[in-house]
Amino acid sequence: MPGAPEVVRSEERLRVGTESEPAGTARLRKHVVTENVQTAVPVEHDEVSVVREPITAANRGDVRPDIGDEQREMELRAEHPVAAKDQVPVERVRLDKDEVVEEEPVNAQVRRELVDADVPERARRNR
Repeated sequence: MPGAPEVVRSEERLRVGTESEPAGTARLRKHVVTENVQTAVPVEHDEVSVVREPITAANRGDVRPDIGDEQREMELRAEHPVAAKDQVPVERVRLDKDEVVEEEPVNAQVRRELVDADVPERARRNR
């Protein structure tokens, strides 16, 4: 019906979504500490002892009785501890992240319009 009075009823609808924002920084930091390590290592060395044997009739044949200065040498050996350091990789450490989805409640107020009609009783249609 042309010219009939009308109103448009409106209401708000809640539209929810997500927005990403920085939440901090995770870091791996490596630093060096020094510690003392003690261990024992067996070491060897030569010790000299003087052995005197009397010349007897049995061993006299292979000895020459020369009188004069003479010198003989024996090389001696001694070990000492040594330490070397090797750099050896022992572990790989990394940061890993998982994306976790949780439900989080959203509370908001929305408005809507209500339309009331004020029609006299006599003019109402029964439907």
